[in-house]
Amino acid sequence: MKHSKKMWLIMLLGVCVVIIQYHISSTWLVGGSNSGTGNGLSYADPAVAAAVREELLHAAIGRLRLDDTISVSIGQKLLHDLIMQLGHELLAVGACGEVSVPAAADSSLSQVPLTSYTAPRLYIITPTYRRPEQIPELTRMAQTLMHVQNLHWLVIEDAENKTQLVSELLHRTGISHDHLVAPMPEAFKKRKGPKPRGVSNRNRGLEWLRANAKDGVFYFADDDNTYDIQLFEEIRTTKHVSMWPVGLCTKFGLSSPVVVNGTFMGFYDGWVAGRKFPVDMAGFAVSVQFLLQRPNATMPYKPGFEEDGFLKSLAPFEPKEIELKAKNCTEVLVWHTQSKKNEASAALDLTKYNNTNLVILKQLIV
Repeated sequence: MKHSKKMWLIMLLGVCVVIIQYHISSTWLVGGSNSGTGNGLSYADPAVAAAVREELLHAAIGRLRLDDTISVSIGQKLLHDLIMQLGHELLAVGACGEVSVPAAADSSLSQVPLTSYTAPRLYIITPTYRRPEQIPELTRMAQTLMHVQNLHWLVIEDAENKTQLVSELLHRTGISHDHLVAPMPEAFKKRKGPKPRGVSNRNRGLEWLRANAKDGVFYFADDDNTYDIQLFEEIRTTKHVSMWPVGLCTKFGLSSPVVVNGTFMGFYDGWVAGRKFPVDMAGFAVSVQFLLQRPNATMPYKPGFEEDGFLKSLAPFEPKEIELKAKNCTEVLVWHTQSKKNEASAALDLTKYNNTNLVILKQLIV
């Protein structure tokens, strides 16, 4: 573990202990202040003791909910051992000595569920490319993903080399991630008309999953959308393929499964075009295991038919098997909020501003 990570962890543990000790002393004072009245809590009562032990243990674990960067860096076993040790110390203290810890407490500690470990891992695949809006949109998206536990972000650039500014942004957020590149094949770049943008990026993400993931759920999340944090918790429970509404999509304002009394009936989308799955890229998630069972699943280089082609490649899979999310598709948890497309910024007049901060700032703006 890097020295800075160790220091960060030590400081966090110190703060946790201080906070929890204050919590313990407050609990003891409340119980002790009423002892003479006959109305206070008696820690000799097994039921009360058990409740206090549980409260203390939950407090310890709650304060140690580390972000994925730390948990990945120090390893899950070490993190679990740290939480266990702190839990043992708290139980041994037992509200300043008032709570006796039965022998069964040790075995119960080993069974404490850690949410970040048990919740299915999310893999967010985000295609991106260099443009004036790239860093602002990735920054906005990162601020959302920083609040989501047990998540790994695959940021894949349509480029020959990684953009340094993107790398710096990803490291600064502390989100567990891989920064990859997957340029569009030259044959498609030279074609006239619409280009299959993002396909090489997403297929590179699928390749990464097959090589590195065994379970969990993945989601194609573009950097120019806006996401409700609740969406990611909805995605987590995906068994095969789940779907939900997407807002501000085409002239219809929505792209969504049609649901009647909890049953899937069809699709509502502004552009059907004979597609079996007329859905938006932001409107579905897939189980990693489901993908791994279909080694030929891929996204086609066919503009407008990327989603449909990919979902059909997951065969055997039919629309009636879709898992409906967002309260039977009655909530919108993701929106297309594309930023206004900006022109490349004007060149800086170095004769006038050569020795100013603008030289540095200009390197951050396309």
